[in-house]
Amino acid sequence: MPLPYVLLSAAVSLDGYLDDTGPERLLLSSPADFDRVDEVRASADAVLVGAGTLRADNPRLLVYSADRRAARVAAGRPEYPLKVTVTASGDLDPGAHFWHTGGEKLVYTTDRGAERAARLLGRTADVVPLGPALDWRALLEHLHDVRGVGRLMVEGGGTVHTQLLHQGLADELQLVLAPLFVGDPAAPRLFGPGPYQGGRLRLLDTRRIEDVVLMRYAPTAPGTGPAATAADRHWLRTACELAALCPPSETAFSVGAVVVAADGTELARGHSREGADPVVHAEEAALAKIGRDDPRLPGATVYSSLEPCARRSSRPAPCAELILAAGVRRVVTAWREPDTFVTAADGAGLLRTGGARVVVLPELEALAKEPNAHLLA
Repeated sequence: MPLPYVLLSAAVSLDGYLDDTGPERLLLSSPADFDRVDEVRASADAVLVGAGTLRADNPRLLVYSADRRAARVAAGRPEYPLKVTVTASGDLDPGAHFWHTGGEKLVYTTDRGAERAARLLGRTADVVPLGPALDWRALLEHLHDVRGVGRLMVEGGGTVHTQLLHQGLADELQLVLAPLFVGDPAAPRLFGPGPYQGGRLRLLDTRRIEDVVLMRYAPTAPGTGPAATAADRHWLRTACELAALCPPSETAFSVGAVVVAADGTELARGHSREGADPVVHAEEAALAKIGRDDPRLPGATVYSSLEPCARRSSRPAPCAELILAAGVRRVVTAWREPDTFVTAADGAGLLRTGGARVVVLPELEALAKEPNAHLLA
């Protein structure tokens, strides 16, 4: 299911603490950075904070710039982003600023917490129960499918950030580093312990803002199970964009492929008809650039804009067999192969029979089809 683009935003001290240190709150961001946060909020469809942050900080979470609010309205959007909070217990203060400023409010909670939240808030907010426990993927799917949220800004707290990163659901981390040491062992840290994805994050951008530094990171490590992670979506989108590099053809699809190790290292990429070979397939081209004895292949993921082929006439082995022979056991694709050239092709079935996991992300199907539009008319 499609999910919103999830952006985590936080400010930390040099020793890794958040900017909520007790009754006398220490503000780590500069005035110019607060304005940047306002700009990011204005770009979002929704802004989310955990109930703990509501209780500790009593934030308003507004777009403060009148010009930015006017621009949202001129673009046909609500003046303020949807304001969202998450609580397992439903224990919320109905007098908090959050409920009485800005636009629409939404509470995600458990079945147990829904009754309490609804009783406390009345008509102030919509309350959505997610089941016996909080389910972040179900929450994001509901935001996307029911509330039309394409871009979600998450402003904390540390527990919320930690859970989203543990589950591979964060597309981007915007981290502001302030030139201060807090030194208080009781001060909250940005992230808690737990099973984070392996590998290094990808640095997207750095920017000096007065005396603080903004760093933007994205995850790179592929998922390991049947549910796609934010990194999976990034790599598959890259494969779809590679398909646009293929020389045009009336007799073959344009496909892009990327092979990524378990730690997020890109091992190789390729596209159909690459180089001087007029019949090479994308997965074939990418795998040919990796040593056959590379120990990273068994833990790698192949991202292919089109389902790897199960039959072909131009080579003795189809791409699904090449992937299995290389030892790869996870494939992510955007689009099942149609009957245009091969009837009832089932590369996914061949891969699954060989012990590989196949994940299909239909939300990227349209992007994968773009360089093949002339074949599908």
